[in-house]
Amino acid sequence: MTPAPHDPDVRDHDVVVLGATGFVGALTAEHLARHAPAGTRVALAGRSRDRLERVRAGLPGRAHDWPLLVADVDDAASLAALAGSTRVVVTTVGPYLRHGLPVVAACARAGTHYADLTGEVPFIRAAIDGYDAVARASGARLVHACGYDSVPSDLGVLTLHRRVAADGAGTLERILTVARARGGVSGGTVASVRGIVELAARDPAARRLLADPYALSPDRDAEPAAPQPPSATPPARLSDGAWVAPFPMASVNSRVVRRSNALLGWAYGRGLRYAEASATGRGARGALTAVGLAAGLGLGAAALALPPARALLDRLLPAPGTGPDERTRAEGWFRMELRATTSSGRRYAAVAAGPGDPGYAATAVMLGEAALALALDGDRLPDRAGSLTPATGVGDVLVERLRAAGHRYDATSGPVGPEGPNATDA
Repeated sequence: MTPAPHDPDVRDHDVVVLGATGFVGALTAEHLARHAPAGTRVALAGRSRDRLERVRAGLPGRAHDWPLLVADVDDAASLAALAGSTRVVVTTVGPYLRHGLPVVAACARAGTHYADLTGEVPFIRAAIDGYDAVARASGARLVHACGYDSVPSDLGVLTLHRRVAADGAGTLERILTVARARGGVSGGTVASVRGIVELAARDPAARRLLADPYALSPDRDAEPAAPQPPSATPPARLSDGAWVAPFPMASVNSRVVRRSNALLGWAYGRGLRYAEASATGRGARGALTAVGLAAGLGLGAAALALPPARALLDRLLPAPGTGPDERTRAEGWFRMELRATTSSGRRYAAVAAGPGDPGYAATAVMLGEAALALALDGDRLPDRAGSLTPATGVGDVLVERLRAAGHRYDATSGPVGPEGPNATDA
């Protein structure tokens, strides 16, 4: 890799937040204003200088002299200038399928590190195919899925791997991640989901990609032939009596984890089988909730695929640029319990958890800390460039930063704990 493009004497900024006037962009800017080390050079970018000024005015005082950069994802020259001015671009401009690739291209060509919070598998695949080689040549780290999609899953498995390797317990064979969370939904998330559903409805190649458990593999032909669990875990009762249902983010999280494994030379385990599910509770109520959640997700996807139903949902669901209120964000939380078996027959468990609405308050922490790691911790980051995942692009450094920010990443031999599931279900 070439370190010169990231020399602070060469670039005007350390981090540029592109999309700072959007819902999550403003939250990320606020996190940086409160927690970036003194002297960190942050700038805000977007299409409207007036809106940027209003966002900056609402941030803590230290941000009031941050530069404002006008850039448009439809203006290649403005993106080239933006990427050339900074060490890191962190972008919240979505849906990424519609707006993301020009930003990836500009960063890859400029040797500028990049982070986003996408959960869109077709977009990540397109970024890999189009710009992985360019970024490897320029030394840019293009790190996708740096929010609730897919940091807890990706770093949770990395944490498990570190513990298993330290114990000399072989490799990971099976992992079931059970998710619990409290939070809201934003218009941006709805727009991203709608874009994926619409693409799948009209494009057979996209449907095949979305159905492939190794959709993000760096070398599809080298992946093991063993079948992977379905992305949508059906309603089921686990051995501890808890019920689970499909987890909406499993389709992207599982593929990010498998890409990490492949980029690391299948260090987690050549035949690792990875699945995710939503916890719905115990007894009859848990069973009914599991069945209802599974049915609701199926009906929701079907409705988004039908134009008349989409028109109705547009009036009911959050509009782009809107999201959960401050109280919802503050009262939210997430907890992902990973239960694993290893090639030596031992059982392990891990927890990835944190405060704040997972898709917004907690995501702003994850994305902000990923950007700071890319900008400030270069000597400690994995020696790798190209199209990367949180585990392979930022890795243990991001785990450390998130722990310092109040998030939890722990792995143990045995069960998760008295309030969590037992590892025997992996």
